[in-house]
Amino acid sequence: MNILITGAAGFIGSHTAERFKQLGHRVIGVDNFSPYYDVYLKKRNAEVLKNQDIRIIELDLRTDSLIELLPNKMDCIIHFSSHPGISKTSTFSDYLTNNVNATQNLLNWAIGLKNRPYFINIATSSIYGLEATLSEDQAPFPVSWYGVTKLAAEQLVLSYVRKKELKGTSLRLYSVYGPRERPDKLYTKLLDCGINNKEFSLYEGSEKHLRSYTYVQDIIDGIVSVFGKEELCNGEIFNLGTEVENTTARGIQIIEELLNVKIKKKISPPRQGDQLRTKANINKARKVLNYNPTTKLKEGLRAQLNWFKDNNYW
Repeated sequence: MNILITGAAGFIGSHTAERFKQLGHRVIGVDNFSPYYDVYLKKRNAEVLKNQDIRIIELDLRTDSLIELLPNKMDCIIHFSSHPGISKTSTFSDYLTNNVNATQNLLNWAIGLKNRPYFINIATSSIYGLEATLSEDQAPFPVSWYGVTKLAAEQLVLSYVRKKELKGTSLRLYSVYGPRERPDKLYTKLLDCGINNKEFSLYEGSEKHLRSYTYVQDIIDGIVSVFGKEELCNGEIFNLGTEVENTTARGIQIIEELLNVKIKKKISPPRQGDQLRTKANINKARKVLNYNPTTKLKEGLRAQLNWFKDNNYW
């Protein structure tokens, strides 16, 4: 099968590209190497993929001519590409153009192909809002620009499905962590601070936040499980994540135990739009996809620490 993965040089996208290559598929990756975080890290991920015979095409889904730059025969698109997270330096236009306009352009390209590919949209629990505990059929209440635009992108994809111009599904991911995690994310920052004796900036009150911290390979298991069940998934939304909740304080404690250090903390003002709780309701994914994430937080963080050290991350 020919699979196109957007955002392939990023954290989850790169792992997904590797998995599908290992499963025997022909994988082509796309990335615009956005400077949202250090481009060097994305370039390094891209080199890892290229060494596994995964082609990486550098292009901007918002502005480049996809007809000229992308292959004209694909069986599936897995769409990770987006402007992520909550950033004070990002504008609404950054989120709108990267998350909505780019998705629209990709959809228009897909329906122009002779054989239209199955479209797997990668969404986020941020769609749900401050309390991400809902099932897929409940109304979401996004509060961040990220959540709002990712919901819009998801509905764009599903609108094409409703019009029967494409077949596809949308997967809402929960608090993913693991090797290659972005440098602005919690556990990468904690590992950096613990190993290099730096001060960790902790948002006021965030130590009590609850999260469905989900190991990246458990997320990819869910994505893989769509294959072979495309018709069942067509037009559907699925939550992917662990049902187990952990506080930020517990995550910090585990990192300190793994490193045998006490991390210095500096309390910063709370971050507007930050989720208070995420708990993945995966009843639907368990029933339809036989989805069952199993990696415990300490086990996953140990794997992330080992990767961090082996790859001289900092």
